[in-house]
Amino acid sequence: MSFEGVHLYLLRHGEVESHRGDVPITSAALEQASEVGARLAGIEEGPFLLLSGDTRRALQTAENLAEGLRRSGASVEGPTVAHALRNPDLFLAGVRIDMVSSAEALATQVPGLTAEEVASLDFYPRFFVESDRIGWWLRHDSPPGEGAAAIAERVRSFARSLTDRPYARRPVVVAVTHSPLLRAVALDAFGEDIGEPGWISGLLLEVSDSGEIATSLFPGTS
Repeated sequence: MSFEGVHLYLLRHGEVESHRGDVPITSAALEQASEVGARLAGIEEGPFLLLSGDTRRALQTAENLAEGLRRSGASVEGPTVAHALRNPDLFLAGVRIDMVSSAEALATQVPGLTAEEVASLDFYPRFFVESDRIGWWLRHDSPPGEGAAAIAERVRSFARSLTDRPYARRPVVVAVTHSPLLRAVALDAFGEDIGEPGWISGLLLEVSDSGEIATSLFPGTS
């Protein structure tokens, strides 16, 4: 595929058994990531640059994508952690917190704050009980931190920076992240929420030298 810009594959991490803590991906996800890597090697000429969010699940997914690419004969750099791929920055009492599923889990991240005090706040108690917590955050007008529009702008700026390399040395970029970023970018690009992406699936961003970004869905495995 010839394109005078940069191809950025923005992918969700592999399957996890739960989101409680910094958990690994499943053994099935390790194999699936390798399969998706091999598929990418058949789509793109490379070379490839593998980037990842800083969670265990994102890093493991990126490592196994790289394994599948290398096994298919592709040239691969990385994976390395890219700060732009982190989950949304949400704040509580001046502390950046991770998206968790209970007041108790959230209170452990903020010294001196109890679960009962967390449960008395405006945003987080509703967040905990929503069946689609990410969808509710996505639609919220004023979350305590980054909302969907801020995340989309963060990713757009990151994507455009990839064209800073001289054309002859530009890799195909494969970036492993989390569903909030993917859903925010898709909402910005398509005007609607795509819902939870499948494991190791996501978006292809075609970034031109003029800064234009064309976004399409990438299903991961065929």
